Amino acid sequence: MIFDLNDEQRMIRDAARDFAQNELKPGVIERDEQQQFPAEQIKKLGELGFLGMMVDPKYNGAGLDAVSYVLVMEELSKIDASASVVVSVNNSLVCYGLEEYGTEEQKRNYLKPLAAGEQIGAFCLSEPEAGSDATSQRTTAEDKGDHYLLNGTKNWITNGSTASTYLVIAQTHPEKGHQGINALIVEKGMDGFTVGPKENKLGIRGSDTHSLLFSDVKVPKGNRIGEDGFGFKFAMKTLEGGRIGIAAQALGIASGAFELALNYAKARQTFGKPIAQHQAIQFKLADMATQIEAARLLCLKAAWLKDKGESYTQAASMAKLYASEVAMKTTIEAVQIHGGYGYVKEYHVERLMRDAKITQIYEGTSEIQKMVISREMLKE
Repeated sequence: MIFDLNDEQRMIRDAARDFAQNELKPGVIERDEQQQFPAEQIKKLGELGFLGMMVDPKYNGAGLDAVSYVLVMEELSKIDASASVVVSVNNSLVCYGLEEYGTEEQKRNYLKPLAAGEQIGAFCLSEPEAGSDATSQRTTAEDKGDHYLLNGTKNWITNGSTASTYLVIAQTHPEKGHQGINALIVEKGMDGFTVGPKENKLGIRGSDTHSLLFSDVKVPKGNRIGEDGFGFKFAMKTLEGGRIGIAAQALGIASGAFELALNYAKARQTFGKPIAQHQAIQFKLADMATQIEAARLLCLKAAWLKDKGESYTQAASMAKLYASEVAMKTTIEAVQIHGGYGYVKEYHVERLMRDAKITQIYEGTSEIQKMVISREMLKE
């Protein structure tokens, strides 16, 4: 086992850390309060190559490994999870799905501008009645010969109004169940495609989350990803990589909260000494640091397996399950260590606590991750 990062990985991590501190941190509290999408910051992330990190350079990607991706996600998420979720969706769900399963024409038309950061994408699976039960797709894609007629509603879509390219999962053959589902590339501006109101969320409030409505949207057959009926498998395979991204996001939220709590504990004095010298606080910090390190190793192992081309289904779910729990526990303790100051926005930790909760829900709830892990164990 080799735990050292190589020079390129360290350089990428440091670049992400500098960007988070210098570009994301200023204004992050205001963006959260105003539910403002970090458009300027996302544009700069695209220019740095962070929106197509693992894409082959021939499609305008950076050609980096999944370990580097985890490192970047952690650093960005320490400061602004609303920005890092854009990086996660564009990399893990949209670019990965197109590069792995798309045609050459689809890669030229859609992947290249997405990987270059000229556009951002959205992954559209969830519906009002299809979340954890992803097989219950009510959105339909009726086969009309040379095109599909798309009708339905998608919920909780990250980058809902800011994306240009949408990967939409829809049912074409209801009689075939999950084997009748297709994945279609939908462009913003297609007739009949409407973006609904922005969701007013507990956390990641700068993230652009909307419902999408499709009414007789004509989608060319050439925009279908894979063979007829491949859509459900496409969604599940793509989400596996997405779980690594969200695990790394949870890790970053936890490590960001820990760093704030540690620094505060060294500076804040009670009873004539820094609170870091009180055993009650020391034990909290020790637990937080240990759990964060364990989460980091799970995230890096999942990424390492992905880079090796080995199965990472179980590893990704373990990382996502554990890191999201650690994010919740750590941010709650960080607020506690800050005391009253932790309850106000100025000290950042209350926002990190609110941001942490979603990591237990999206890209598959914690309960779904337990199902995936147990299924993989029983398969073995």
